[in-house]
Amino acid sequence: MTSMRTPRRRVRGLGAAGSGTGDFWLQRVTAIVNVPLAVGFLALLIALSGSNFDTARTWIGNPIVALMLILLTFSAALHMRLGMKVIIEDYVHGTILKIACLLGNTLFSTVVGVSCIYAILRVSLSS
Repeated sequence: MTSMRTPRRRVRGLGAAGSGTGDFWLQRVTAIVNVPLAVGFLALLIALSGSNFDTARTWIGNPIVALMLILLTFSAALHMRLGMKVIIEDYVHGTILKIACLLGNTLFSTVVGVSCIYAILRVSLSS
């Protein structure tokens, strides 16, 4: 059966995994966003080295610092999920096992991200 669509139209948005280039670009964007956020996080760690919990709570209580940490957590968790998704799609071959691994990957990334954001909010709002 022949299709009326052009070859470009047939393949637009569909890669080997069926998800196209959206995940590829999102992973690149999160990698770029993670660089300044991670540098800021390292600067915060250096500034807080040797400090006690109250000093750290005061710093994290600053809305800009808390927002930076939340953005880093969200971006890093999303980047982690996308990276593992690519590995699972490439190297896990059984359909049921692949679906289970992808669900586990999403669940793990979500739990890690939500737990970290909860901890940041809890510390920042308690100061």
